[in-house]
Amino acid sequence: MTKRELVISVAMQLGMTQSDVAKIIESAFDAITQALARGDRWELRDFGVFEVKTRASRIGRNPRTGEQVPVPERKVVNYRPGKKMKQIICGEHDGSSQNDPAVSSGGE
Repeated sequence: MTKRELVISVAMQLGMTQSDVAKIIESAFDAITQALARGDRWELRDFGVFEVKTRASRIGRNPRTGEQVPVPERKVVNYRPGKKMKQIICGEHDGSSQNDPAVSSGGE
């Protein structure tokens, strides 16, 4: 699913304009990105956790020449799916949010 498809889907579900939904989604993504850039952990219950991890420096190898090359330390974003996400993906949950109080009452 692309961001555009997400905007269309949410706009249809909520009866909002696509431009309003696009602004909301863009703002949410910006806030998440800024939090991760600060090194904060970002968690959305049942969906998952995004966090920044540091990969240690190491010695890599150039595949063409076989030469050893130093690979510097770097930061990467790591995602760990939540329990409900795992259940839905594995087919253990029907995927509906009707009985979920967090979703039906507006969520977090």
